[in-house]
Order: sequence, then C-alpha cells, then structure tokens
Amino acid sequence: MDNNKAKKLVLATGNAGKVREFSALLSPLNYEIVMQKDLGVVEPPENGKSFVENALIKARAASEQTGLPALADDSGLCVDALNGAPGIFSARFAGAHGDDEANNQKLLRLLENVKPEDRSARYWCALCLVRFPEDPVPLLVTASWEGSIALKARGHEGFGYDPLFLVTGRNCTAAQLPAQVKNLISHRGCALQKLLAELASK
Repeated sequence: MDNNKAKKLVLATGNAGKVREFSALLSPLNYEIVMQKDLGVVEPPENGKSFVENALIKARAASEQTGLPALADDSGLCVDALNGAPGIFSARFAGAHGDDEANNQKLLRLLENVKPEDRSARYWCALCLVRFPEDPVPLLVTASWEGSIALKARGHEGFGYDPLFLVTGRNCTAAQLPAQVKNLISHRGCALQKLLAELASK
C-alpha cells in the first residue's frame, strides 16, 4: 500500500470563500480535496439548531452520496447586542442565501444606535469529519474568534461579514488581513488545527 498516496476528502460546502480558505489550510496535508459540487452532491436542508448540528448534517449527506470521507463546516457571526444573531442564519440573514452585501447592510442597520463599546461579537466555526456515512464517532470541533462590529465596512479581503468584523487586538477588520494571516488566527483556522490534532491522536 502506498502511504504517500493522497487520501480523497469531500469538502461539503458550496461557499466559494470557504473553499478558498480550506484549500489553503489543507494544502500541506496529504489529502486530495474534492468539492461536493464536482461529485453532484445535493445539499441537504440545514435544519439543525446549532452550528454543530448543521455541520454534522452536511458531512453525513456528502459522505452518503459519495461513499467518501467528508468534511463539513458550519459557521457564522454571533453579535451580543442582537442576542447572538445572526448565528446559524448568518448566510441568509437578509433573506437570500449568500448575499454578503445585503447581510452586512442589515447588520449595520440593526446596530445603528449601538455604541462602539457595546458591539462585541465573535465568529464561531464547527467542523465535522465523518470517515464513512454512518460513522458513529464523527470528529467534531468548535472554535471562536473574538471581535466587534465596525461602524462601516473596511477592507476587501475575505468574505461574509469580514469587512465589518474588527479583530480584537488588531486595528483592522478581518477583510484587511492578508489571507495567510487570517487563516492562522480565524475561527476556521483554529478549528482546523484542533481537528488535525484530533486526527493525529487517533
């Protein structure tokens, strides 16, 4: 058996921004990343009540339809002044799924009268890896990234709410960070490092 042969892993997301980030984060590993759309995977309804539940739903669906191990992410922004919203509805906060501009504008409107010191927020990421469709012990990890919501959009990198997400300890938004820096310190980058540590211990 050739241990150097890349292992196929289905990435259970259709989000182009997430695809870019995961491809960069996983590139040093011995995995051949296959996008679920390239295998004709039909995305399941994300009807879980938490990031963890939705990540598991997506990973199982991708594995069931392809017969391959699958990695899924569910992530979003939780704003304290909005009682944790947009949360699991981050991608469709303004209605249409994945309309970043509309989502950001809605967030700014809702926080219009909220003082800067009361605009604390964090990104959350749940990652789920299933090795086969009925995997009874999926690998699940979560991570968060602390910050606050800016008064206006800044920067052109990243995606989602990045232009509004002021990173704690840095005088910039997530959209002003170079991709390689963001991937080291973001919720998604930290969650993936946890997942890799879990895999290494198995």
